[in-house]
Amino acid sequence: MISWIVSNLWLIPAVPLASALLILAPANSWHRTAAGLAIVGQIAALALAVMAFLPTLEAPGWRSFHNFSWFTFGEHALRIGWVLDPLAAAMLLMITFVGLWIFVFSIGYMAGDKNFTRFFAYLSFFSAAMLGVVISNSLLLLFVCWELVGLASYLLIGFWIHKPSAAAAAKKAFITTRIGDLGLFLGILWLYGSSGTLLFYDGGNGCLEKAGLLALGASATFIALLIFSGAAGKSGQFPLHVWLPDAMEGPTPVSALIHAATMVAAGVFLVARVYPLFSLGAINGMTPSLSVVVWIGVITALMAALIALAQADIKRILAYSTVSQLGLMMVSLGVGGVAAGIMHLLAHGFFKALLFLGSGSVIHGCHEEQDIRKMGGLRRLMPVTFFTYAIGMMTLSGVPLLFSGAWTKEEILHATEQWPRSQMPYYLMMAGVVLTALYMTRQMIYVFFGNRRAAAEHAHESSPVMTVPLMMLAACSIVLSVVLTPAWSWLHDYLLGEQVHFEIERLIQPMFFVSAALVAAGIGLGILIYRKDGETDPFARTLPALFRFLENKMWLDELYAHTVIAAARIAARIADFMDRYFWDGLVRAVGGIGQIFGMFSANFDERGINARVDGGASGTRGLGRFLSARHSGQIQTYLGAVAVGMLMLLLLYAWLT
Repeated sequence: MISWIVSNLWLIPAVPLASALLILAPANSWHRTAAGLAIVGQIAALALAVMAFLPTLEAPGWRSFHNFSWFTFGEHALRIGWVLDPLAAAMLLMITFVGLWIFVFSIGYMAGDKNFTRFFAYLSFFSAAMLGVVISNSLLLLFVCWELVGLASYLLIGFWIHKPSAAAAAKKAFITTRIGDLGLFLGILWLYGSSGTLLFYDGGNGCLEKAGLLALGASATFIALLIFSGAAGKSGQFPLHVWLPDAMEGPTPVSALIHAATMVAAGVFLVARVYPLFSLGAINGMTPSLSVVVWIGVITALMAALIALAQADIKRILAYSTVSQLGLMMVSLGVGGVAAGIMHLLAHGFFKALLFLGSGSVIHGCHEEQDIRKMGGLRRLMPVTFFTYAIGMMTLSGVPLLFSGAWTKEEILHATEQWPRSQMPYYLMMAGVVLTALYMTRQMIYVFFGNRRAAAEHAHESSPVMTVPLMMLAACSIVLSVVLTPAWSWLHDYLLGEQVHFEIERLIQPMFFVSAALVAAGIGLGILIYRKDGETDPFARTLPALFRFLENKMWLDELYAHTVIAAARIAARIADFMDRYFWDGLVRAVGGIGQIFGMFSANFDERGINARVDGGASGTRGLGRFLSARHSGQIQTYLGAVAVGMLMLLLLYAWLT
């Protein structure tokens, strides 16, 4: 069974891909069964993921891979394959399970959409591409699936293409992530040129194994930074984060899938997958590439948390929350807390899917309104949505003991505190924890408490097909904390390949109280500031200039518009001018010279060569006619001519002698 699942690991992404193709195959006849096909494909992928997960429990650090030659060029064979280890197994379970409930939720949310069928085909395609990234044992195969993830996100963000904002957001996401992917592609080429392989594991010869890493030498840092540029693009890290909030233009289930289970998780996963490359040549536990990862993560986490404080769109607040949490994960990876970062990624997949689907339920119940300032008092009108959303909010904020996010944040803070290079990231991440609890408390008060405002007058609870996924994800956000506690750090030890142990005395540590105090400070501050139901935001009233700065996303989009995009426009205009007036003129000049040369050649050919050849041919024809006329066929005439010729020769001879 073990060898079978390893050899056939490709079936996990292949099943949802097949579902997508089946849904799209007929024109419109599958409308009623499109959701069924997508969900069955996701259930099958989940079952296969469970089968793949079980062998990894046999021994700490269990790993198996299957490689094969894709094609050959000359004497070289290009090999790809797939790998199964604790990192891949845990990600497969999270993606398939969370994706399944997003699919179920979509049945109710997209019920009235005329492109219902196409939507589920795209969802299945998105899931398949991300699963392909996770199982890849080759940077080449990973890059192919990576680009398919980008294509799927483009199709889903711009799903409502009739909205100009959706079309613009899809293009923005696609182009921005391509910038990072260009760096990733260059890193792949450099890695292949240095190590001669793109396989991660290959019996000791893979690029993440000793022989491959030794071959990289000093170039490892530059390769790692190029690979990180691709990860930063996909995971919305500064300065390539600008596409992620705009991705909210897609349907809410798409936002949940992008922010929880698929696209943004890819960047963090990639850094974790190639972590031996990032940590190569470490001095005192630090490398230049990991230092870059830390500081980019710190900037991203704080910047996004601050911007979230001034947003009014319920989904946009969650989008900036995702950017901030991804920054936190990058910090954890950079300081060496790989297990902590991946644990938070897995927990984040559950509670962020819960929050986005909960926001979708709110939007659906408030008749497509997304402005939290127009809501209020929804806790009584939408009790299930309120209860499950509150669980997601507390999990994201890091409320201790019951909620999984508390344990993962505590672990990240502990890893950051131990970073030998600087204590600054630790203190900044503490501020980030307070800000997270603050902006989520603000959102909860605006949406579910206070007086009912315009959008809440006729609000209603969502149907069971939408609330059941909320309840399942809420339950998982709590249950997952069982394997995240320091007392029984099963998931932590499982990811690191260590022997799992139970130590009850580790349940309460100093960092537990620090984390709890930070969360309490954030929630308390949020209640203190937003408890009164006023017409304007207290933050905006107290610090209007700062609020406007954060509300406009620190004017980073405008900065890019006046620098990078403006430079691109100028370059495009210069290229257009050069094309129209220089290159086109040059081509026309060369063409004119060619025409003149052609006219001269034609004239010389017609009047010179052809005329002389034609004259010679005419003379030859005339001589031929003359000689042919002399050939009468009479022997006596020929003999007479011979006699005359002989006589002339005799006379010439006599004259000469």
